Amino acid sequence: MKRFFFLMSLFCVGLFLSGCTRQLAAQTSIELPAVLPSPAPNPLSIAALKSREYPGSKIEITSELPAAANYTQYLASYQSDGLKINGLLTVPNGEAPEGGWPAIVFNHGYIPPEQYRTNQRYESYVGGFARSGFIVFKPDYRGHGDSEGDPTGAYFSPGYTIDVLNAISSVRQLDNVNKDRIGLWGHSMGGHITLRAISVDPSIKAAVIWAGVVSDYPQFLARRRAASTWQPSPRESTVNRPGRAQLLEQYGTPEQNPSFWQEISPWASLSELKTPIQLHHAKGDESVPWEYSQSLADRLQSLSQPVELFIYEGSNHNLSGTPFTLAMNRSVQFFKDHLQ
Repeated sequence: MKRFFFLMSLFCVGLFLSGCTRQLAAQTSIELPAVLPSPAPNPLSIAALKSREYPGSKIEITSELPAAANYTQYLASYQSDGLKINGLLTVPNGEAPEGGWPAIVFNHGYIPPEQYRTNQRYESYVGGFARSGFIVFKPDYRGHGDSEGDPTGAYFSPGYTIDVLNAISSVRQLDNVNKDRIGLWGHSMGGHITLRAISVDPSIKAAVIWAGVVSDYPQFLARRRAASTWQPSPRESTVNRPGRAQLLEQYGTPEQNPSFWQEISPWASLSELKTPIQLHHAKGDESVPWEYSQSLADRLQSLSQPVELFIYEGSNHNLSGTPFTLAMNRSVQFFKDHLQ
């Protein structure tokens, strides 16, 4: 009899446990809200650019160009994002100073990519810096001239900024360069790229921007909507890239979605800058409003960031004529103060 009650007890315990199991199964079948990962930052954002690595590569010399009086120039190339990017390398003649030459990565303005040639344009700018004792490297950007890749643009794509950051790393690998004395120079679109680059890489010692597209996005987009007649060149028109219209459709205007436009703007990081900036702009600039440079200088000054602003009466987008010599002298001295 005792055996019978013992077996019955085991049977009841089994039924109880079975019921608990079924109940637990029923409970665990309830779908709980999924924990979704935080969305990745937009590739154009400063945070996304900071999260990347920019190893660059050894700069390969393709050919030597005819000698100038004070410097030697080479057609060269380096790697960026797996792409072969061409560039113009200019080296002062003579013996390098102890520790190596200071160097300037030279960011050119907008030129239709299919018209761009590595050793054309900006000769007087590059020569002026080289004669003053700086190695100068002018990268083409992807899709320009014979460089690989598609021309993705500078304002709504990170491609050109990535190419410049890789160019900086590549210049640091040159034996005759002082790796701790690298500066950036940018003109027009290249000014925008320069401002982005120094927002990502705090090791850049100095930046000079001429006629730069350096406004924040609300100011930039307002002008583009009101007055822009720019059309993409044939090579650019075949590239499927995020442009102004696509981003506005996807994210809304800066008024509708200020957090997105702040996320992709270097203005959001101005308080964290480590690089002193010198700005030059002509009031007669027919391409980029001089108020862009004024706005950036005002903002930097309000943040107690080091900035110099020079506004020139008349002249044009290239600061041609009398302002050119003055602006070059000021730029050379600024780089000497911070790089030499």
